[in-house]
Amino acid sequence: MILHGRIVKQVVDRGDISAFRKEIIVTGSRVPLAMVRKRLEAGEGTRAPVLLVHGFGQNRYTWHLPARSFSNYLARAGFDVFNLDLRGHGRSRHYGAGRCRGVEDYVREDLPAAVEEVQALSGGRKVWVVGHSLGGLVAYASAPTLAGSIAGVASIGSPYHFTRGSLTLGAISLLFRAIALAPLPNAPLPLAPVGVTMRFIRRFAESPLYPLPLRGWHAGSCEPHVLEQYLRLAFDRAALAEMRDMFAWAAQGRFGGRESNYVERFEGMDLPLLVVAGTNDDLAPPESVRPGFSASRSSDKTYRVVPLGHIDLIVGREAPQMTWSLVTDWMAKRAEKRAA
Repeated sequence: MILHGRIVKQVVDRGDISAFRKEIIVTGSRVPLAMVRKRLEAGEGTRAPVLLVHGFGQNRYTWHLPARSFSNYLARAGFDVFNLDLRGHGRSRHYGAGRCRGVEDYVREDLPAAVEEVQALSGGRKVWVVGHSLGGLVAYASAPTLAGSIAGVASIGSPYHFTRGSLTLGAISLLFRAIALAPLPNAPLPLAPVGVTMRFIRRFAESPLYPLPLRGWHAGSCEPHVLEQYLRLAFDRAALAEMRDMFAWAAQGRFGGRESNYVERFEGMDLPLLVVAGTNDDLAPPESVRPGFSASRSSDKTYRVVPLGHIDLIVGREAPQMTWSLVTDWMAKRAEKRAA
């Protein structure tokens, strides 16, 4: 359902501005989910619909900052772009979609409902799903059951084997699993204060004196004003249950599910697959990302590594030339082939 729409002029990158048709969408599903739809102002036809899925504790601003916007870049490239807030995040939370009971909610309800809404609004065409971090894993798990509705999946910095390649994350995983043995309620995990803290200590966090090998971005990869926007806008909240799921995957040594086996379904899926990893990603190192590509039996799969960190894969200074163009060209070639 379209709540309202208007024409906006917004930045794509570094002062490069275009006009877009922007609409606020809410799904008619049991849990109301909000999306921002973007298309070029001029022209009715688009190449294909694209659904953007953010990662753990984030929201739609992962893909769209006032100073740098991957969603605008895709729209200007001719795609019909839908930027989703998963339940408990961003506008979806404001419209009444409470926090998840685990990643299973995103897989079994949120992504199918979003894909159904996108298809209804874009002429029934198959949807390209692009996910960052946990969003890519949600796409992996949902896509096989939506094969008739999805054109392909692109994941960016999505750790198929969570914590692999990071001793620090491995240690945190052991600690969290010990804590998780206690019967804790599914408490909300507000991450906005983390963003505030990282904004406050940004200079220190990028210095050699910073003691933690976890930061989320590679030092110097993002202009200060762009990073400030991301930390202020994209850091949202999460639920304890989804963090439990992620660390359970670390214990299993692979991405999986509690109620159904995502692994076999995903690995047997024969849809176009693009897997992108960052050599400077301290939250999802290539060692944790590549297994998703290696295990897939898709007849059309691609793996690429770029010299970026977790956040800068999407909003870093070099993201438009590296990640954005890579994902866009990959989808465009296959969308044109499908259309032909």
